[in-house]
Amino acid sequence: MSYNNSFEIYSFTQLNEIHKQSIYKLWNAEYPEKLGFKNDDELNNYLRNLINPIHFFIVDEKSQIQGWSVIFERDYEKWFAIIINSDYHKIGLGKKMLDRLKIYTNELNGWVIDHQNEVKLNGEIYNSPLNFYLKNNFKEITENRLELDKISAVKINWKELQQ
Repeated sequence: MSYNNSFEIYSFTQLNEIHKQSIYKLWNAEYPEKLGFKNDDELNNYLRNLINPIHFFIVDEKSQIQGWSVIFERDYEKWFAIIINSDYHKIGLGKKMLDRLKIYTNELNGWVIDHQNEVKLNGEIYNSPLNFYLKNNFKEITENRLELDKISAVKINWKELQQ
């Protein structure tokens, strides 16, 4: 299925309170419960620590934010995070967002939960997006894992093909 053309993507280097509240709401609804932010201060601390961020928002025809992504620098690499409202999964918005991020950089790195053992705040199982990224030309870096109390994830990497 192709993405719905009634969605637009906007980018920002500075966030306003509406942006921050939308990120907070998306993050806590879509990511596993144990990764959730307990309050605005936790979110603001996370955002403040991103180096050279560019934020992207997917906005629907009613001007409601339905997705967020950010690219930023960490350890001399370009990293990203992405969240799409699960009501809008499987219509091409994730691919549309990734395609936009790839305009800004020739490499992306991320951490992806690669199992089905996590639960979202609403009690639903968190579905690993690993296969989505593999379909979008990311490689799984199996020897590079993040194993913390809050998260077990594998590193993924996308590099622009050199002509």
